[in-house]
Amino acid sequence: MTLIGKFRSFRQFAGLVGRLSLPYFSSEEKWKARSLLAAIVLLNLGAVYMLVLINEWNRVFYDALQDRDAPVFWRELGRFTWLAFGFIVIAVYRLYLTQLLEMRWRGWMTGRYMDRWLADKAFYQLEITRFAKGSDAPPDNPDQRLAEDMNLFTSYTVSLTMGLLNAVVTLVSFVGILWTLSGSFAFSFNGDGYVIPGFMVWMAVVYCVAGSVITHYIGRPLIGLNFRQQRFEADYRHHLIRVREYSESIALDRGEPVERQHLGGRFAQVLGNYLLLIRAQKRLTWFTVGFGQAAVVFPFIVAAPRFFSGAIQLGELMQIASAFGRVQDSLSWFVDNYDRLAAWRATTDRITSFEESFHHLQRPQETRGEATVDDSLRLDEVELDLPGGQALLRVRDLAVRPGDSVLIRGASGSGKSTLFRALAGIWPWARSRWRRPADFEQRVMYLPQRPYFPNGTLREALAYPEPADRYRDEDLHRALDEALLPHLHRRLDDEDTWGQKLSGGEQQRLAVARALLKRPRWLFVDEATSALDEAAEAQIYERLRRMVEASQGAMVSIAHRPTVASFHDRLWQLRADGKASPDGQGRVPHRLEAEPA
Repeated sequence: MTLIGKFRSFRQFAGLVGRLSLPYFSSEEKWKARSLLAAIVLLNLGAVYMLVLINEWNRVFYDALQDRDAPVFWRELGRFTWLAFGFIVIAVYRLYLTQLLEMRWRGWMTGRYMDRWLADKAFYQLEITRFAKGSDAPPDNPDQRLAEDMNLFTSYTVSLTMGLLNAVVTLVSFVGILWTLSGSFAFSFNGDGYVIPGFMVWMAVVYCVAGSVITHYIGRPLIGLNFRQQRFEADYRHHLIRVREYSESIALDRGEPVERQHLGGRFAQVLGNYLLLIRAQKRLTWFTVGFGQAAVVFPFIVAAPRFFSGAIQLGELMQIASAFGRVQDSLSWFVDNYDRLAAWRATTDRITSFEESFHHLQRPQETRGEATVDDSLRLDEVELDLPGGQALLRVRDLAVRPGDSVLIRGASGSGKSTLFRALAGIWPWARSRWRRPADFEQRVMYLPQRPYFPNGTLREALAYPEPADRYRDEDLHRALDEALLPHLHRRLDDEDTWGQKLSGGEQQRLAVARALLKRPRWLFVDEATSALDEAAEAQIYERLRRMVEASQGAMVSIAHRPTVASFHDRLWQLRADGKASPDGQGRVPHRLEAEPA
């Protein structure tokens, strides 16, 4: 990469950091954030000022040693006590306020991105888009980006930018001291005499620039390796969580060897990339540690001729060494922090790609038209596609009226569940024109085949997503009884992982109990009783139908069992559309037709 290309890359990276950072310092917390940042900057300036005083103390103290001046020696020891105490106080509060700013910034940033991830069903779209052929791949492991990358970004941004500020201020403060102390270097070349003023300053610049260039060429593979390491670690953790989540199914299928192979493969990626990473860090460490050790003696070597000639005393030599060390440390900031800069770059890229993914998502289409006059749900024209753009389902001129109970049938994969997702407003690949009752959004409920229950008390799982204290114990007991779960009465306040501890049939009945508790007017049931025996299923459907009839509503079900048909008075059948051509992958779009029950 040319020098111009590197400059453009740096500008692009700086722009990304600014785009991610500026919103916090312009947010509702801007005054707290700016105040903390200003305090940290002042403390960094104070720390540099203390180092300048300590540098000057070096000269007086070591001159006293050389002159065997005991009174000055003891006086300077007392002075050093106060200087050290002041530096300690500044260092403690600089660290404390820095960590406080990082914590507040991480909290705000995580909350902001969590809101965006959960808004407009973005978390759902990111998952279903992941498996869409021909679509841009969404970011991997959003959980890691929220939990780990936000923390790393705020930590690296604050610490590295403050470190850079400290390096610049230190350089400005000590370069003048070093220039004054180092004197001039005279030499002859081709019979002409030359004098280089501030010789030690130029030596420090040459030393550090050469070190920075070499460090960059040695350490630049760390950027890509850090990026991949974070992804491989997150993939491995994600699969561990899935094994725990589906532990029963894996155990029943005796899938332990397969899961061990999958986990071993993912962990091998972690270790393989980590091995490359530590090898790259080893190469970089060889140079950076050697560079730092050489810097300890380098100023003494350069200044020794003036000391031995009597031009300077021991105190001035130690002051020169101290000033050179500060200038060298400042100019070596890039060398000393290259591995952290690489990790910062990788983290910034991951968060940037996470943010960009929100702009590429297709917003779910809102319901068009006004509320229906006859209080019915009317599907005038609904066209559903798969994420890759293939046509899936076409619906024309169908309606659900109060008192209806509709059964939807069709082959697997024909779009039954996707129709429910579109009506719920979570399927973005839809072009629709449909009308709804005025109270549809407030009084609709969907029962999926696999319900979700948060970890916590049973009453929280039953009331989800509403607060548990909204319902009385009598109401909760009634709902459990109607859902054939009377044995769970005494466990309302037990905390557990209900999605794992309950059987599949109990989970489905608990979801039904949730519906019977909230008593929606419009109920959509998607294979929500598939794990029940026919007798239990019959009782559940009978009670659900009575519930919607009492609320003057309607029920729409997806089911494959013939026995479920007796609880519905209308049938919608999905059929392959013979008029439509296959999509090139053998898929024929389906249409939904109303038939007599």
